[in-house]
Amino acid sequence: MLTNQLPRVTIAHLPTPLEPLPRLSQLLGGPELWLKRDDQTGLAGGGNKTRKLEFLAAAALAVNADTLITGGAPQSNHCRQTAAAAAKLGLRCVLVLAGQPAEATGNILLNHLLGAELVWAGNAARDDAMQVAVERQQALGYRPYLIPYGGSSPAGAAAYAAAVEELAGQMQALNLPPFDRLVFASSSGGTHAGLAVGARALNLPTQVLGISIDKPLVVLTGETVAGLATDTAALLGLELAFAAGDIAANADYLGGGYGIMAEPEAEAIGLFAQTEGVLLDPVYTGRAAAALIDLIRKGDIGRSERVLFWHTGGLPALFAPQYSRQLAEW
Repeated sequence: MLTNQLPRVTIAHLPTPLEPLPRLSQLLGGPELWLKRDDQTGLAGGGNKTRKLEFLAAAALAVNADTLITGGAPQSNHCRQTAAAAAKLGLRCVLVLAGQPAEATGNILLNHLLGAELVWAGNAARDDAMQVAVERQQALGYRPYLIPYGGSSPAGAAAYAAAVEELAGQMQALNLPPFDRLVFASSSGGTHAGLAVGARALNLPTQVLGISIDKPLVVLTGETVAGLATDTAALLGLELAFAAGDIAANADYLGGGYGIMAEPEAEAIGLFAQTEGVLLDPVYTGRAAAALIDLIRKGDIGRSERVLFWHTGGLPALFAPQYSRQLAEW
């Protein structure tokens, strides 16, 4: 396996299911849609960050850390899963959340239940506030380990190179030919980079298409994903290099910005729910699914293609009031 040489803890339910979406495919008039269920990784509501945390938490334990520190938006799925990983492994957890204190709903409520200490960054820059949290924990006598935003480091991204191997094994077991495209939400870049590395390492003839959630195309492909993919390949001992042109991405669906749900995301959430009984989240998978649906309707994704949508999780955010009110009216 690609990641055999890396330290790893076992906290995810793997492999996650691979299943067809026949009713949604029929509704959209093709292509043949499939779903990879990383919303079912099993850790406190699941999600893609659990795969990354198997490697990131192992790295923390290897240096005898007793506290995990990370940061994100108030409804961050990454923060919720980091808090759960810390609880499962007997570690403390400090989460640095953007902005001012908010109501304990959705992921914020789960962070409390999981025992994390919440630090609100206020007007401070995210990375600065995270570094301050590290220094404070050190001053208190703890041994903190800083996990970057989104878990997007080479070790975290390596989890998604391994996920491509998992997918290839499932496809072989089901006698499935390669998918034409693999579509998913991309933001901090770790999942995107890992999938790109895994697909190239296994020579899969599949476009790895990340839908940008919050970044312009040039920032996502060049400044975020390409360099991380190259560093991830190096960590795995692979002689692979990536430039911006090697990264497939679409940044046409940024809408009102990060975390702003509008009609396209609400429609996508409703269609997945009402045709397949699958729940998406309002920030990541909802936006990526809205892009997928629009690309099909416009003909940019052909009717005869076979497309895999990689569900990266995020269900708890549906219950945050700023989203639940909108969805109740959809």
